[in-house]
Amino acid sequence: MALLYVVYVLIGLSVFFALAGVVGMLRMPDAFCRMQSSTNIATLGVLGVIIGGIIYAFAFLHNGEMGVKLIVLGVFYVVTVPISGHAIAKGAYHHGVRPEKDMVCDQYGEDLEK
Repeated sequence: MALLYVVYVLIGLSVFFALAGVVGMLRMPDAFCRMQSSTNIATLGVLGVIIGGIIYAFAFLHNGEMGVKLIVLGVFYVVTVPISGHAIAKGAYHHGVRPEKDMVCDQYGEDLEK
């Protein structure tokens, strides 16, 4: 029964991270900061639910197939979300979207010069 509370806490943390990410998207000054907040929603908001689902599948449903599918989904999610966020940010920079403040390190600009 204690594992059920762990699942509840994980889902609650996911809701918190999703809410914090939405607030960040509304309050951030430029597109790049908003993209960072949106990838936090996608990664941290979903990851807690997936881990909670894994625990629930193994401990309560006794369904190993569902647990393995959720593990594969979680690994796929953790790998692809940061890569897609990076690709979107690089595409936005390539098409002229710039931050409001000057960047300390502009490696995207170095790529465009080549």
